[in-house]
Amino acid sequence: MQGTSGGRWRVAAAVAVGMTLVLASAAVGWSRGAAPAAAATDCGPTWLTGWMAAQQPVPGDQLAGRTLRMTVRSEVAGDQVRLRLSNRFGDGPLTIGRASVAKVGAGAAVTGPVALGFAGRPGVTIPPGSDVLTDPVPMPGTDLAVSLFLTDVPSEISSHPVAMRTAYLSGPGDATGATDGAGFGTTLQSWPVLSGVEVHAGRSVAAVVVVGDSLVDGVGSTPNGADRVTDVLAARLRDAGGDRAMTVLNAGLSRNRLLTDDAGPSPEQRFEGDVATAVGARDVLLEAGTNDIDDGAGSDRIVSGLQEYADRARGAGLRVLLATIPPSTVGERGTPSGRQVRDTVNAWIREQGPAHADGVVDLAAAVADPADPGRLRPDMDSGDGLHPSPAGYRALAAAIDPATLSGSPCLAP
Repeated sequence: MQGTSGGRWRVAAAVAVGMTLVLASAAVGWSRGAAPAAAATDCGPTWLTGWMAAQQPVPGDQLAGRTLRMTVRSEVAGDQVRLRLSNRFGDGPLTIGRASVAKVGAGAAVTGPVALGFAGRPGVTIPPGSDVLTDPVPMPGTDLAVSLFLTDVPSEISSHPVAMRTAYLSGPGDATGATDGAGFGTTLQSWPVLSGVEVHAGRSVAAVVVVGDSLVDGVGSTPNGADRVTDVLAARLRDAGGDRAMTVLNAGLSRNRLLTDDAGPSPEQRFEGDVATAVGARDVLLEAGTNDIDDGAGSDRIVSGLQEYADRARGAGLRVLLATIPPSTVGERGTPSGRQVRDTVNAWIREQGPAHADGVVDLAAAVADPADPGRLRPDMDSGDGLHPSPAGYRALAAAIDPATLSGSPCLAP
């Protein structure tokens, strides 16, 4: 699904395929493959994934010797926090000189930055193909400002290119301890290097990982507005209360395809990095297929891809929900043949999906124009015929019934 990442933060055409990794349990560590992370069963204090961003390779130019400052919102509160930093798609070592976490202020300003360590050291070099965890520090709040001073940067790095949230880049030097945002003169719309936030919470909260393309990424939503489908769903689950409350983790990746890795690693290829390492995950919601239609894929191949992904996730002990493909008039999707593929796949999901998954979510029906189901409702169209507006994302979230999710057993009354 097409999504703008802007200028030099464009997605690289070549994607490393087949890389798998998982965080080591120690404060600093890296690994290229491990068993899926199981949902916590103990209701006592535990580490949980509170935020994540799917990764793909982008150019690393103009980052060396400067400080990145990124703002994220953790869906989990707790007493300690640690960060997952990624060089998963780097083509060489990545060195972080210093890092800090702070309470978000206005713009690039922060309050109370706390230095982060790496096994007690102020910096770390991350080998290509690896992630690293920082040492834990007291959590300053759920809205976090993460600052990374990057001293040596490979030509290609790991990043999430479409953040829908403003990040900042300083001039030369280490600004990880600066509270004033004046030195951060460049803005980005991406999350380079930062791939996850883990929180030490007082009790276990289960998570649902929403995997997909730019509809999950939130293209068409309000920049810095927290009105993507995952944001709205998280609010719905909080309002539902009790054991319906769950952490909602966004594993969207703009332009992502179910069947190929041409526009970034497919959901299957990024299962280990985006789902298996999500601590506390119990459910996976898969939204995929529209970019495959635009790429000329037939309905049989898309259905087969959905089945294979569902089998993979269920084999890892997760519940899976399959989502119908929302309508679009853009490119091949809007042709009679593309529309026929979408209608065939959606009919299979509605009728046969429950036999292959643990639930079905009809996203297509939630945003389709009643007068022409092959296109988005005008008030739910961001204006490009493909991506929903904020109203459309609210409709998509409303289509997800909290009763179909596992919920958080430790939050039951």
